[in-house]
Amino acid sequence: MSELLFDQPAGPNPIDRGKVVGIAHDRIDGPRKVSGRAPYAYEHHAEAPNPAYGFMLPAGIGKGRIASIDTRDAEAAPGVLLVMTHLNAPKQGPEKGDFAPQLVGPEIKHYHQAVAFVVAETFEQARDATNLVRVSYAAEPGRFDLAKEKARAYPPSREQVFGDNPDSKAGDFDAGFAAAPVKLDVTYTTPDQSHMMMEPHATIAKWDGDALTVWNANQMVNWAVRDLSGTLMIPKEKIRVVSSFVGGGFGGKLWIQADCVLAALGSRQLGGRPVKVALARPQVMNNTTHRPATIQRVRLGADAQGNILAIGHESWNGNKRGGAVETATGQTRQLYAGKDRMTALRFADMDLPVGNAMRAPGEAVGLLALECAMDELAEKLGMDPVELRIRNDVQYDPEKGPGTPFSSRKFVECLKAGADKFGWSKRKAKPGQMRDGKWLIGYGMSGAIRGNLTMDSAARVSLRPDGTILVETDMTDIGTGSYTIIAQTAAEMMGVQLGQVEVRLADSNFPVSSGSGGSWGGNSSTAGVYAACDALRQQIAQKAGFNVADVVFADNNVRSSGRSVPLAEVAGPQGLSAEGKIKFGDLSQKYAQASFGAHFCEVGVDPDTAEVRVRRMLTVAAAGRILNPKTARNQCLGGMTMGIGAALMEECVVDTRFGYFVNHDLAEYQVPVHADIPDLEVIFVEELDDKSSPMKAKGVGELGICGVGASVANAIYNATGVRIRDYPLTMDKLLPHMA
Repeated sequence: MSELLFDQPAGPNPIDRGKVVGIAHDRIDGPRKVSGRAPYAYEHHAEAPNPAYGFMLPAGIGKGRIASIDTRDAEAAPGVLLVMTHLNAPKQGPEKGDFAPQLVGPEIKHYHQAVAFVVAETFEQARDATNLVRVSYAAEPGRFDLAKEKARAYPPSREQVFGDNPDSKAGDFDAGFAAAPVKLDVTYTTPDQSHMMMEPHATIAKWDGDALTVWNANQMVNWAVRDLSGTLMIPKEKIRVVSSFVGGGFGGKLWIQADCVLAALGSRQLGGRPVKVALARPQVMNNTTHRPATIQRVRLGADAQGNILAIGHESWNGNKRGGAVETATGQTRQLYAGKDRMTALRFADMDLPVGNAMRAPGEAVGLLALECAMDELAEKLGMDPVELRIRNDVQYDPEKGPGTPFSSRKFVECLKAGADKFGWSKRKAKPGQMRDGKWLIGYGMSGAIRGNLTMDSAARVSLRPDGTILVETDMTDIGTGSYTIIAQTAAEMMGVQLGQVEVRLADSNFPVSSGSGGSWGGNSSTAGVYAACDALRQQIAQKAGFNVADVVFADNNVRSSGRSVPLAEVAGPQGLSAEGKIKFGDLSQKYAQASFGAHFCEVGVDPDTAEVRVRRMLTVAAAGRILNPKTARNQCLGGMTMGIGAALMEECVVDTRFGYFVNHDLAEYQVPVHADIPDLEVIFVEELDDKSSPMKAKGVGELGICGVGASVANAIYNATGVRIRDYPLTMDKLLPHMA
């Protein structure tokens, strides 16, 4: 495999031509999806014929032990092939990292933990038989309320914050804040939230001797191989994971879950017969991951002119002991200037279902607090909120100093373009001054930042005898348009039309890519395809007798020095193939890297009922080269919708007596529907970031949610004069304060 080290800013390259990349294209996988020919994890009928069906029995307590379990009636039920519990489940690897052993003992660590697994001839038989398993529990008191556990919180380890420090500082925050002429000290709370992807977690598992194949709804194929290997204690080489199409992930499918492991165990127990498992919606909410709740204290100190002198952000978060932290202070470390700075994360041991990455982890909830606090500071200062943010822009990492500049930062451009396009000048600074009939009208805005992450990524690109291109990589498409931007990259690099590129994704037999997560997927995976195409271009040039440095690929030909050769002719009857990998160097240490944006929102609030309606919203984003404006806009629209949900309705309601989420289905967990969402507008600021990747792109998907909820909250305040700091901003919280 050819390796391309990216450790210097990208110079001019074939992507810059912009013949295919940077142009709006329909999704090449769209026809398969709308016609029902795109197989999701539960639908690989031809590859896994005659499957049995598995159904999980989840624990009915939040903490304790299984005192006794009786499976005799379930085993005797019609169609039942297997009933597994901790008493007869095969030995598995340790509970380490992201391994996911199931049914390993009587201890119950969270509500809806698997306590039994039934496999039967039909789904209905398996589900019904779980009701015949008799379980007796010895329940124990649990820690289910973050507010009560806050006093026992402690600094998490670096591993819990993804290798970073839980605390940061620059200057002397306490002294700077104490001396500031204008001070703000506010606390915001955000609730537990669920990913609520359309497709539930699902798997088909099939053994062939000692080799396992799983078709799984998964964002990170290589991680799934790793974690299955550790859990099942078999070599990675014996595992194949396929996730060709994923119906939404949002972080909830970064790792294997109970469905994957139980299906694999069941299939092995049945001699290799395929076993299908799909988690029921309540099991998705309580058995898999969710976003943990936060309590956030923000302190801002400024001079009378609005220059921030001191900025401090503390966040308390709960999870299982050693679990991941919602890094809600991350954006505060880089978004605004201020000499005296401090952030701190504190962690409380909890017995709720496991929390982990969800929809822009960190910034999504951190900006709900920080950007409302900025709005509150602007009011104290008598300043326009947009002007306050512009005044405190900084072109370098404010913690590390001028020696660490941003690779590219067009935050101010986003703010100015958004204010102009939205008509921000029409806003009345004093709340409650605008009406449309009986509706109180308010304008709100917020800044946005999402750290730009990259991951090494590889691909295989083949020139086939007919001159068409085949791309193979284990990158996933979770509804984000990966198929299309990868095809665009290959078409641009190889000088062919988009329709002449076939893309095959998400099979662990393919070269390892970045996978989909953290907004690193689009930029990293296309950079991996770029590297593979670069290697193939060299092969083609050499075979055609050209100097590699002088060749041009265009119109299905390779040209140099006045001579042109069709790609099909160079390919010959056997074709050509090359594997390439992008390896990212230390540019991310030399330069701060992030995508930036601004959100503007208009709401209407009914003064009698406190009903909130979002009337219009604008997002302006600067995220490097936009590889496909159409799919990028779609991602931003999705993020904006999620941001509206986080502001107004999304909440996993915790029963603090028993430790479970009460509203554990789509009937009771409220998410925005079409009637809640007006026409949304997205504008991209022109930008190329040559220090991010050869593609000169940056992450864009999660930027769309970062800060959106705060713009809604700030608009509600502007409409009503009511400031609620406890999300979501539901009618029952607003109404008692309405005049």
